[in-house]
Amino acid sequence: MGHVEEVKKKDKLLAMIIRNDYTCEGVDFITPNEYSQQVAYMHHPTGKTIDAHVHNMVHRNVVLTQEVLFIKKGILRVDFYDEYEDYLESRDLHAGDIILLVSGGHGFQVLEEVEMIEVKQGPYAGDQDKKRFEGVDNAQIVYR
Repeated sequence: MGHVEEVKKKDKLLAMIIRNDYTCEGVDFITPNEYSQQVAYMHHPTGKTIDAHVHNMVHRNVVLTQEVLFIKKGILRVDFYDEYEDYLESRDLHAGDIILLVSGGHGFQVLEEVEMIEVKQGPYAGDQDKKRFEGVDNAQIVYR
């Protein structure tokens, strides 16, 4: 059974990585209820019925974009930064891995041709959606 890795700076959670080999029985909501992006792992047996449903209109106030990446193919290096744009560390994601980027900054380097899916809150705010900054020099890379 795999696990969920947490990337932190002190007590501040920057990301959660759900490795391809993670498994559990039933439903495991990996994120706390208060997160604006919810991620759950589900494992159900053949024949399991999930009740038909419709989602109610609920007004939410989202002030920080959280994104989820699903790595379908390849290897992607994720570089993590704190809120002051200081580089912290890096992790490699492989096919089947999923990451929830919770807080702080991040950059990416494709190490092997990547196919991935990104999910994040909308609507997209254009230039107001993010602040770009100079990334880490490859000589600074620290893996944990």
